[in-house]
Amino acid sequence: MTTLAESARETTRRAPASGRTSKERWLRRAPLLPALIFVIVVTQVPFLVTLVISSLSWNVLRPGERGFVGLSNYGTVFTDARLRSAVINTVVLTASVVVISVLIGLVLAILLDRRFFGRGLARTLLIAPFLVMPIAAALLWKHSIYNPDYGLINGTLNWIWQLFGADRGPTIAWVGRFPMSALVASLVWQWTPFMMLILLAGLQSQPGDVLEAAKVDGAGGFKTFRFITLPHLRQYIELAALLGSIYVVQVFDHVFTITQGGPGTATTNLPYEIYLTMFRKYEYGEAAAAGVVVVLGTIIVTTFALRVVSTLFHEEVSR
Repeated sequence: MTTLAESARETTRRAPASGRTSKERWLRRAPLLPALIFVIVVTQVPFLVTLVISSLSWNVLRPGERGFVGLSNYGTVFTDARLRSAVINTVVLTASVVVISVLIGLVLAILLDRRFFGRGLARTLLIAPFLVMPIAAALLWKHSIYNPDYGLINGTLNWIWQLFGADRGPTIAWVGRFPMSALVASLVWQWTPFMMLILLAGLQSQPGDVLEAAKVDGAGGFKTFRFITLPHLRQYIELAALLGSIYVVQVFDHVFTITQGGPGTATTNLPYEIYLTMFRKYEYGEAAAAGVVVVLGTIIVTTFALRVVSTLFHEEVSR
C-alpha cells in the first residue's frame, strides 16, 4: 500500500513537468512551421488544383466549352489506347532499367568492396555518371554515342570492320531501330552508380565476425555470398529497387531528347504522354487526371520504400 501511495504522489509531482515538456516540444517545432507551410503551398495546393482540373472538360482551343465532367477524365485515362500503351511502356522501361541497374550495381559493389590500388579513383569514376544532369546525359547518348554518322558505337564498329579489310561497316540508326533498348541503355548508365552506392553500403555493413567464422568453417566465396552476403543484402536490394522505381517512372528528359516517344508510340511513357496531352492536344482535364494517377501510383511505391527504410533503421539500431 505504501508503495502504491508513493507511486501516486510521484505521478502527481511529474504531471506538471510532463505538461511543460510537451510545451517545450511544440516550441522546438515552431521554427519548422514556416518550412511546413512552404511545402504545403508549393506541393499540396497545386495537387488540389490538379484534382479540380481533372474533373473538368477543358480544352484551350475551345475555351467556352469548359465544364464539370466528374470522373470522366479518369475513365479516359484507363480506356484510351495511347495511355494504355504509355502505361505498358512505363512499366517495361522502369522494370528493365531497375533490374539491369541493380544487377550491374551489385557486381560493381562487390568489386569495389575489395581492396586494390586505385580503388578511390575507381569509385569516383563509377559514381560520375549519376552526377551528370539528365538532359546532358540524354544529349550525350543521342549525339556522341547513338548518332549513325559520327557516334561512338558506329565509329567503333567501322574501325573493327577496317581491321578485317572492309572500307566501312553498315551504318546503323540505333535510336530508330532499337528505341526502347537505346533508352534503357542510357538510363542504366546513369542509374547504376545509385544502385552501386546503396549496395556497397550494405556490403560494408556486414558483420566481419560472421564472414570470418564462415571462412574458418571452410565456406568458399560463392557459398559465403549465397548464404550470408545475399540474405544480408536483401533489404538493400529492395531499397535500391524501390527508390530506383520511384525515380525512373518519372523519366522525361531521356524520352523527350532521345526518341520523342517514337517511333510512333513505341517509347512514349506516362510523363511524356501527359506532356503531349497537355501541350499538343491541349486537353488540360485529361492531362491532370493522368498526372493524378501517376502521383497515386508513386505514393504507393513510396509507401513500400519508406517501410523498407524504416525496417533497415530498426535493424541497425538493434545491433
